Amino acid sequence: MATHQRSRIAILAGAKEVIAKVGSYESNMLEIAEHAQVSRATVYNHFSDKDEMFLTLVESEVERLAALAAKAATPGDALYVMSREISTDSALARMAQTDPTDIAKLVTVTDHKIWNQIRHSLGKLFGDGNSGLILHWLISQIAAPLSEVDSRHQANQLAVAISH
Repeated sequence: MATHQRSRIAILAGAKEVIAKVGSYESNMLEIAEHAQVSRATVYNHFSDKDEMFLTLVESEVERLAALAAKAATPGDALYVMSREISTDSALARMAQTDPTDIAKLVTVTDHKIWNQIRHSLGKLFGDGNSGLILHWLISQIAAPLSEVDSRHQANQLAVAISH
């Protein structure tokens, strides 16, 4: 993997760590650079500002979740994996506590390219006609995370519902 790509991955991982610690609003590029073990200049070589980095982080998380779901053996398992990832994500949990405005933006479905990416990923996994239902189910878990048992139960129920 090229140095540029390794730096970008490290920066996004550092950003997620910082957000999990202090929330998105209180995060800053210097602290993110420290967590990523890169210079602040390297962060700015990749991202013009914190908003661009945050959007890229969301996009990479969507790709990561879609890849995990694609590896699942059944639709119920795929839904369960995505549910657990969202319900146990420490950065989302911190943002829900400290950054209600950012969470509101994050869960407001728009015509932005990221929502198109999410709809497309969910459509590939579960069928285009089911992507909206699944999207709203997953979004709800940002503000109200599910327990492991509830994730499994609801994922299985949803898998049955979309198979009809």
